Amino acid sequence: MCRTIVIAFSTVDGVIEDPDGTAGTPNGGWAFRHGPEAVAGDKFKLGPVLESGVLLLGRKTWQQFAHIWPSRTDDFSTAMNRIPKLVASRSVPDLTSWENSTLITRGLTEAVAEQVAERAVIIAGSASLVHALAAEDLVDEYRILVFPELVGQGTTLFTSETTPAQLHLVSAETIGPAVLNRYERATV
Repeated sequence: MCRTIVIAFSTVDGVIEDPDGTAGTPNGGWAFRHGPEAVAGDKFKLGPVLESGVLLLGRKTWQQFAHIWPSRTDDFSTAMNRIPKLVASRSVPDLTSWENSTLITRGLTEAVAEQVAERAVIIAGSASLVHALAAEDLVDEYRILVFPELVGQGTTLFTSETTPAQLHLVSAETIGPAVLNRYERATV
């Protein structure tokens, strides 16, 4: 099914900023305090979507991922390296360091609509993209891995600009110390 899927690490209080601590925020690194296995592999249960979809990333997330994934060779990393990647950026990064990466040359919503007509679009990290798509009511599914942390401040998954939407809980599954909540847009 062609749809937009947001995947995000989150704290209980909804913060998605700096889960690994690389941004150097005061409360960063909250996901990795639970060990690397808490975030390793296909924690978002994407499975076949990684084979048929496209990954949408903002510049900062793309740069971070391009530093991490290309040198890894496990099954999940191989899927991450193989999947086509669309990069939304106002400043053109050099995309040669991570294979199958392409710069979006038109508007975000237009690019996403074009892709969704053909395949699933997975948005990872990239808070500004998630916020823009949620404001336009263009997110079909959220897969949120919630860690038992309260950090009190930071960028959150949802903002006051998010278009209200009724969601349906598809599943809630314990993944190590976290819970993977999967929500789809409710059909009226």
